[in-house]
Amino acid sequence: MDPLGLYRQMARARAFEDALAVLWREGRISGELHLGVGEEAVAAGVTTHLGAGDAVALDHRGTPVLTVLGVDLALMLKEMLGRVDGLNGGRAGHMHLMSLEHLAACSGIVGSSGPLGAGFALAGKLLRPGSVAVAFFGDGAMNQGMLLETLNLAVAWSLPLVFVCKDNGWAITTRAASVTGGDLNERAAAFGLPVADIDGLDVLAVHQAAGEALKRARRGNGPGFLRVQVTRLEGHFLGDVMVRTARQPAGEGREVLSSVLSSALTRHGGGLKARAASVFQLMDLLRRARKEGRDTRDDPLERARRGLQKETAEAAENDAFDEVARAVDVALGGTG
Repeated sequence: MDPLGLYRQMARARAFEDALAVLWREGRISGELHLGVGEEAVAAGVTTHLGAGDAVALDHRGTPVLTVLGVDLALMLKEMLGRVDGLNGGRAGHMHLMSLEHLAACSGIVGSSGPLGAGFALAGKLLRPGSVAVAFFGDGAMNQGMLLETLNLAVAWSLPLVFVCKDNGWAITTRAASVTGGDLNERAAAFGLPVADIDGLDVLAVHQAAGEALKRARRGNGPGFLRVQVTRLEGHFLGDVMVRTARQPAGEGREVLSSVLSSALTRHGGGLKARAASVFQLMDLLRRARKEGRDTRDDPLERARRGLQKETAEAAENDAFDEVARAVDVALGGTG
C-alpha cells in the first residue's frame, strides 16, 4: 500500500479513537477506556497486509486494528454504548470486541492474544493453507507464562503466526525496565523466532517489516516476532492521572502532589529515607510521563503527514472525520 493509503487508514483509526474519547467524557461509555492513540502506524502497517481468511488476536486496545480491518464503526460504537444491537449484543464493551466475519477477537486478559493467535494460526494451517494469523500485545504480556509457551509452540509447530509486541516502556504507571529482566528481542530469538525491531511511529517501516514476516509465514516458513516501539499518547487509559498531572501541573498536579507530600509527612508508615525516595521516584515518573506526552514528535500521524502534501493529508483527515461522524450519528440513534 502507498503512503497515502496507509495515512488514510491511520487517520480513520485516530478519528475513531477521538470519537470514543468524546463519548467517554460525556459519560456515554462506562468504565475504563483503553485507547490506541499513538498505535495507528502499527495498526495500519500490519493490518493492511491481511486479507480474507487471515485472523487477528488482539489485546484490550484493539479498536485501531478493527477499524483498519473494516469492522463496521457504528456497530462497534453501539457495542461500547451497551446497546443490544451492538457488534456483540452490548456485552463485550471495548475490551472483548469480536467480529466473526473478520476472524478478529479482543481480550482483556494480558497475554491471552498469544494462545488465541496460535489457535487461529493452527486452524488456518489445517483449513486455509496460505492464510496467516497475527497476535498483538503489549510488552507486559511478554512476562506472562501463556505467551512464552505460545512462542515455543509456534516455533515447534511452525505456525503461520506473527507476534506483534507493542512496547511503550510502561507497565501502567511502572517503568517496564524495572519489572522485566533481559531483552525482549533476545527472549523471542531464544525460541528460534526471526526478530525485527522497528520504530512503531514510522508506518512505512512497520509496513515493510510486517510484509516480510507475513510473507514468510504464508510460505510455510514459520512464525515471526516484531517488536514495535510505540508511545501511548493518552497513557494506560483515558483520564490517566499521570498524564493529566504531567499536562496540567498547575491544576491536576497541585492536588496530586499535595496528597503525596501530606502522606510523606505523616508520622505513620516507613522511615524518612524511604518516603523521600518514593517522592523522588514519583517526580521522576511524572517527568518521564510529561516528556512522553502528546508531543508531535511522538505522534505517528505527524510523522506520516510530513511525507504527504498538506492538501492531500487534510483531505484524508476530513474524509476520516466525516465517516466517523456519520457512524456516531447512527450509533446515537440518528439516520446517518
